[in-house]
Amino acid sequence: MSVPSPFALFDLSGRTACVTGASAGLGRRAADVLLAAGAKVVGVARRGDALDDWAGQAGEAAGFVVGDLAQRDQVAGIAERVSAAFGPPDILVNAAGINTREPADEITPEGWDVTLNLNLAAPFFLAQALVPGMRKAGWGRILNFASLQSYRAFPGGLSYGATKGGVVQMTRAMAQAWSAEGITANAIGPGFFRTELTAAVFADPERAARNAAATCIGRNGEPSDIDGPVLFLCSDAGGYVTGQTLMVDGGFTAK
Repeated sequence: MSVPSPFALFDLSGRTACVTGASAGLGRRAADVLLAAGAKVVGVARRGDALDDWAGQAGEAAGFVVGDLAQRDQVAGIAERVSAAFGPPDILVNAAGINTREPADEITPEGWDVTLNLNLAAPFFLAQALVPGMRKAGWGRILNFASLQSYRAFPGGLSYGATKGGVVQMTRAMAQAWSAEGITANAIGPGFFRTELTAAVFADPERAARNAAATCIGRNGEPSDIDGPVLFLCSDAGGYVTGQTLMVDGGFTAK
């Protein structure tokens, strides 16, 4: 039996992706990976200047929508604007997130709601709004961002960890709901990567070194470390993988 070129499995030519949190960090990296694989990509974030900078560097295959996904009443409108750019997306990467790092005794209802809305509600309702287009095409990929705190409790991370634990179960439930229609749903759980969200961690060299030592590999993550997992789970290569959370953490959660 002949085997077709495995490289074709990762080709996203003709596909369209929506990436939230594309203005910076791992969201921007994910958007760039999908662009490099041939997809057209619409980035979503609050910061229009950062999105404009990204799209300007990415070229004609990139578009962007400025909006606040933490405001639940904006999600439906954002989904419509995303689809207006290049047509209904085949791929949704939910990378936007917030970590308020509040001690449990100091968590406010307002902080709790913002964290839940952005980290958990927005990925679901945005997916719900975009699934009809994927269903019509008979092909779709949803990739959520989980976290070390999906499985581990960290100081100051009660509300964040609650949402990221929820992302893992939400991903399973999305798979159960939609995968029979050709739409896979998976998550990746990054370890410690140097991004805006983890700036406080890397500002302390001793803490960063301890985190690196806690992995099996012995170092913290570099942005390029998510390239392969993102492309695998957003392409035909991952077509029989759904409902899974892949920890991209150097083995942190294995120890």
